[in-house]
This record gives sequence, structure tokens and C-alpha cells, in this order.
Amino acid sequence: MKVVILAGGQGTRLAEETDIKPKPMVEVGNRPILWHIMNIYAAAGHKEFIIALGYKGEIIKNYFLNPPANGWSIHCVDTGPKTGTGGRLKKLAPFIKNEPFLMTYGDGVANIDINSLISFHRKNKKLATVTAVRPPARFGGLEFEGDLVSRFTEKPQIGEGWINGGFFVLEPKTLEYIENDKIMFERQPLEQLAQEKQLAAYRHPDFWQCVDTLRDLRSLEALWKEGHAPWKIWKN
Repeated sequence: MKVVILAGGQGTRLAEETDIKPKPMVEVGNRPILWHIMNIYAAAGHKEFIIALGYKGEIIKNYFLNPPANGWSIHCVDTGPKTGTGGRLKKLAPFIKNEPFLMTYGDGVANIDINSLISFHRKNKKLATVTAVRPPARFGGLEFEGDLVSRFTEKPQIGEGWINGGFFVLEPKTLEYIENDKIMFERQPLEQLAQEKQLAAYRHPDFWQCVDTLRDLRSLEALWKEGHAPWKIWKN
């Protein structure tokens, strides 16, 4: 299946890094986070990528002028610096054509089984499937016995509730839910799909992390350097 990656965001909370490069080009282990995401898909056999460019998109284009010699097919498409996530998807319609496709954001990694996600989507026969993840907790936890702390837990992986972790499977008809370039896919289109009972949730309770802040970036970098990067599901 074709893999769409939304890589047009600026990443303002990573300003030290993104003043000079787009967010998906922020590096973990001397490789852009975008490269890590693409390897997650390629490990499952999905090697045709459509990358939606926006902010400083030429940097991503230049990176892929010499694509990896591993059978990847990469299409870099300029979707505009101010376009919403839904608008970017809509602009990719000529590349997606009339077939189901995979889609994610250019800033999140997970040890997700992409082909299990696809099987789940096909079994449910809905227009869209989103991967639901539990966010990493930001702070350590305290447990009490009366006024005494009985247990201190340092930054547990599992936070409260479920959130949109990206890693979608979408039928081409989902593009009809996007009215214009400014639309954010996560708002009206996904809300409408949910109301119509056309949005399934694939629960992924294991590792997931987006690079939203410098703290997130340093956390992933530390895991990579230690050789304990859970999202590295591909072979060298």
C-alpha cells in the first residue's frame, strides 16, 4: 500500500531545531525522524512513500535526491506552507488515486505491526482506522499510604486514556470529507467519520512517542544510543 506522510509542519515547540529545518528532519541517531518512520513501514513491506511537504520542504526534497538503495519509491509533493493537515491530504489525491492508503504524521514512532493494523481495517470494513495509543506520562507518579509515599514511579510509559497516534488506514472516500485546504483532518473530517460510525480504532498499548518537545527528542535519542529503541523493528 502507498504510505502518505504529512511532513509540512513547523514544530514551533522545537524552535531550537526547527528554525533551520522542518520538524520531520529533526535527527535521532544522526538520521531524520522521517527516516525512522519510513523504515517502520518498509519493514512491513510498504515502500512507496508520498511525502506532503510544507515548511522548509526543500530540505526534505534535497535529502531524498539520492534515495536509499533499498527499493523505496519516494514522491515529494509541495502542499503549501500554510495548508491544514486535511488540505495536504486532499492535494495528494492524484497520487493516491482510487485505492486504500496508509497515512501518518512526520513526527511519531511506534513499534506497531503495520500489517496487523491493515488486517484490522479490512476486517472492520470502515472508511478509516486510526491507531489509538496511550500517551507517555510527563511526570513521575506518587502512591500513598495515609500521609506517607508508599511508591514512587518515575515517568511511567502509560498515561491516562487513549489519543490519536497517527498510523491510519484510509479508504479513498475519506478525502470527500475534506472541504478545503485549511481543514485540519483531525477536526471536522474525523469527527464526522466518528459520528457516522465509519472510524475504527486499532489499539496499540505498546511503545509510541511523538517528537513534540526537546524533552521528547532527548528521550528518543537516549533510547537509540543505549541500543534500546523499541520502534526499531527493521534490520540494519
